[in-house]
Amino acid sequence: MPELPEVETYVRDLTPILHKRIVQGLTVLWPRIIAAPTVDQFMQGMIGQQFTDFGRRGKYMLLGLASGNTLIIHLRMTGHVTVYAQPVMPTKHTHVVFDLADGGQIHYQDSRKFGRLWFVATPTTILAKLGEEPLAAAFEPAYLVDKLARRNASIKALLLDQSVVAGVGNIYADESLFLAGIHPTRAGSSLASEEVAKLHAAIQRVLATAIEHHGSSLGDSGIQNYARPNGELGEFQGRHQVFQRTGEPCLHCGQAIQRIVLAQRSTHFCPACQQ
Repeated sequence: MPELPEVETYVRDLTPILHKRIVQGLTVLWPRIIAAPTVDQFMQGMIGQQFTDFGRRGKYMLLGLASGNTLIIHLRMTGHVTVYAQPVMPTKHTHVVFDLADGGQIHYQDSRKFGRLWFVATPTTILAKLGEEPLAAAFEPAYLVDKLARRNASIKALLLDQSVVAGVGNIYADESLFLAGIHPTRAGSSLASEEVAKLHAAIQRVLATAIEHHGSSLGDSGIQNYARPNGELGEFQGRHQVFQRTGEPCLHCGQAIQRIVLAQRSTHFCPACQQ
C-alpha cells in the first residue's frame, strides 16, 4: 500500500506535470471508485477545473483546483495515477480518465479497486480524523507520549492507527520500530518517555530517507504496489532492514528476522535488536 513517502513522491512528481492544466472531459469506467459526491456531480464538478495546488495529508493526495475545490485521491493498495501526453486506450484496470484541454490524459488505474476519489469544497470533511503529520513541526515527542498514554494496544497497531500518526503504514511502522529498538508487541502505554523519544526520531528519520529514495515498490502476486507517475519504481525497498525479510539475517546482529501477525498485518522484527 502506498504510504506517506510514496504519496509524497506522487505529489512532488505531479506538481510540474499538472500545474495549470485544465480538465476538459471525464470518463468514469467503474462508478464505485468515486467516493463523493455522486458520479454525475463528480463529473460535472471536475470538468473545466484547473489544477493549481498540490499537497498531501497522511496517505491522501490533495490536488487543489482554481475554483477552490479539491480533488482528493487515496491510492489504497494498488492505485496508480499516470499522466499521458496524448490519449491512450484504457486498460482493464483503468477506472477514471481525465481528458486535458491540451490533448493529454490522466488515468486512474487500480487492479484491486480499493482506491477512492473525492471532489470536495472542504478537505477537512474527509481528513478531520487524521492524527498529526509526522514530519510537521507540531509532531513533537510530547505529542506521541500523549497519544500512547493509557493505550494498551500494541505499539505496532497504534502506529497503523491514522488518528495517532497520519501516513505511517505497515512498511514504515516496522522499519521505525526496528530503528528505535522497540518490539512491535509492546503496549503503547508501556513505553518510557525515553523510548517514545527514540521512536519519534526513528519515524522521522525513516520517512525522510524513504522520501529521498522515492518510496518502496514491492511486488505482490504479480501486482506492483506502487510506481511513480512516470512508471519508475521507488528505491527504498533496497534499504529495508526488516520489512519482508523473514528468515534473512539481521543486517546489524545476524539473527534471523521474524514475522508475526499484529492488527491483522504482517509484522517483521529482529528478536535480538528489538527485545
